[in-house]
Amino acid sequence: MTTFVDRVVLHLQAGDGGHGCVSVRREKFKPLGGPDGGNGGHGGSITLVVDPQQHTLLDFHFHPHIKGGNGGGGAGANRDGANGKDLVLEVPDGTVVQTADGEVLADLVGAGTSFVVARGGRGGRGNASLANTRRKVPGFAELGEPGDRLDVVLELKSVADVGLVGFPSAGKSSLISVMSAAKPKIADYPFTTLVPNLGVVQAGDQTFTVADVPGLIPGAATGKGLGMQFLRHIERTSVLVHVLDAAAPEIERDPLADLDAIEAELAAYGGLEDRPRLVVLNKIDIPDGRDLAEMVRPDLEARGYRVFEVSAVTREGLKELVYALAAVVEEHRLAKPPAEPTRVVVRPRAVDESGFTVEQDSDGVYVVRGIKVERWIRQTNFDNEEAVGYLADRLERLGVEAELAKKGAQPGDPVRIADREFDWQPNAGEFVAGPRGTDARLEEESGRATAAQRLAARKARRVRSDDELLHMSADGTVSTLANAQRPVLVTDEDDDEDDTDE
Repeated sequence: MTTFVDRVVLHLQAGDGGHGCVSVRREKFKPLGGPDGGNGGHGGSITLVVDPQQHTLLDFHFHPHIKGGNGGGGAGANRDGANGKDLVLEVPDGTVVQTADGEVLADLVGAGTSFVVARGGRGGRGNASLANTRRKVPGFAELGEPGDRLDVVLELKSVADVGLVGFPSAGKSSLISVMSAAKPKIADYPFTTLVPNLGVVQAGDQTFTVADVPGLIPGAATGKGLGMQFLRHIERTSVLVHVLDAAAPEIERDPLADLDAIEAELAAYGGLEDRPRLVVLNKIDIPDGRDLAEMVRPDLEARGYRVFEVSAVTREGLKELVYALAAVVEEHRLAKPPAEPTRVVVRPRAVDESGFTVEQDSDGVYVVRGIKVERWIRQTNFDNEEAVGYLADRLERLGVEAELAKKGAQPGDPVRIADREFDWQPNAGEFVAGPRGTDARLEEESGRATAAQRLAARKARRVRSDDELLHMSADGTVSTLANAQRPVLVTDEDDDEDDTDE
């Protein structure tokens, strides 16, 4: 069973942010000391880092589901929640990060190169952070933002200087085993090499790496054989080496035909046309192989190839090949622009950039898109009227309502932001402080009477009761209940009448 894995699908889930806390400070002789709800902690992110000691994606093959730590919730007394633990995943040099649709997100080359592939969610702010001159004691807090959830594809493209290509059993594995310290499996049957091999070669003061792939056969571009799925490992090479079998046992095969077949498959794969080519005629230790190599060498040189006759068994011609490859690799390195350190790119926002867009879809729904507004939606507790009113104020200040009106939206039209869809009602005035967790501007929608309205209703009932007690009954007498409840007023005229009677 092979232990080499060069392509995996990861299911990533960054940590969610912790919720903010709603709390009011209470001490002796200070029953309402102000808001003191802490903020929630940020969720843990997932980062990929290149480690030169890693050579395969095997660990991710067995553990494809990766989750970051969640942030802790805020607490009273201005205590913030703990941040979630970040995850750092070590990947081999040359790992390409792609989406499921094939979009390249990052190409990780060079030790220490890192890429944040999934960001943790922001922690929600507590009511202490949300307090302002109008909302002195907010009755709500922000929810924690969910972390990124996505599937990514990791593909390993080995960073090698020289790539060996050829038919099965052409001697590529034998050649790399004598040129370097690599120990690939070698046997006398086709498709012995099931995975790419990588070796480091020393030529004087020069050091370069060599990679070989499983043998190519005609039709590999259509899925035949094993080599085509591993050709990504020679995409970064400086030079390609055709390893031709000069002692092929098949009568219908010869080195020139093998070369043409391999070049056809490389052309079908694409992207390797600009690589310089060298040709190695292997197995000249066999008498028939040496004779055939001498016969085809003039034809190969006529095509413009540099040809080397070698034997992986006796190591004949190996030194000349190694130093020739070192010279080509050095020439390629000098032709490349000098490596620059990673620079921090700052992209300021344009002056006229609003940060959101408003479009009307085919169903007549006005869709608002933007990183900021969508984050506000995810962090709003829609069970809290005051939180909904605060969201409406933020959207108005950002200019969302003005843009909706500009696009022709009318009150009552459907509006969608992120995964929330609601009927648009323009913001009705400014916030007026009331009971915590409520917003007077939303009372009409909720159908619940405010405290002021309930107090006015009680006063109205008292007035009606007093008016009924002042009315006389039909026979001119006042009811006993009325006499019992209303006080008796004594005037000066009543006092004079009593004195006269006496």
